[in-house]
Amino acid sequence: MGSGKNSSTAARKARIEEMRRADRVRERRNRVLTIAASVVVVAGLAVGGVVLVNKQSGDKDPAASGDAKGSGDSGHFTTGKDGVRTWSGKLSRTHVTTKVSYPMHPPVGGNHNPVWLNCNGDVYTKPVQDENAVHALEHGAVWVTYTGKAPKADVDALAAKVRKTPYSLMSPYENQGAPLVLSAWGHQVAVKSASDPEVDKFFATYVQGRQTPEPGASCTGGAMK
Repeated sequence: MGSGKNSSTAARKARIEEMRRADRVRERRNRVLTIAASVVVVAGLAVGGVVLVNKQSGDKDPAASGDAKGSGDSGHFTTGKDGVRTWSGKLSRTHVTTKVSYPMHPPVGGNHNPVWLNCNGDVYTKPVQDENAVHALEHGAVWVTYTGKAPKADVDALAAKVRKTPYSLMSPYENQGAPLVLSAWGHQVAVKSASDPEVDKFFATYVQGRQTPEPGASCTGGAMK
């Protein structure tokens, strides 16, 4: 049993390290593409800014032109014996650029901002935008949130765990039903403390877990707040 568990852990670590290397490659490629795109835009403006404006209008995602205030979600949570709540129903994945009203807090899916929140072990000390964080969940991240009622020792311990875990992030979140909550795409659990066994179990199950709509997608190069 121990050997199998060690092999599984080693395989997960190897997979995460491979994804981190891929992230670095993507970042370098994106920087090159961004510079090239900037040159093209400047040249286009010199010729005629109207062309750029028309292109932006023509490239607008038609799905995002509807009711962007809605999450597009339908369904409800069901709670398992381990306390993990799983969303039963639809979690939409349309990119929108305005605020979204989610049916759960913190949200575990739904329409979201086109830019993901950086989730490469990022610990935020101020609240973040739900719409960016949901995009991070879509990439397979686990989001740790806490209220002002959470003991500082627990917050510090969870922050240390997040910092050493790719595809995870942490931020304060007052509008939630418990002091400490862990969320993934379609899944959520409240934990009693940083030492609650469910913390390690949730991370092991949902960091780049089977629920991930876009496994391997980047957790860097997005929004940083």
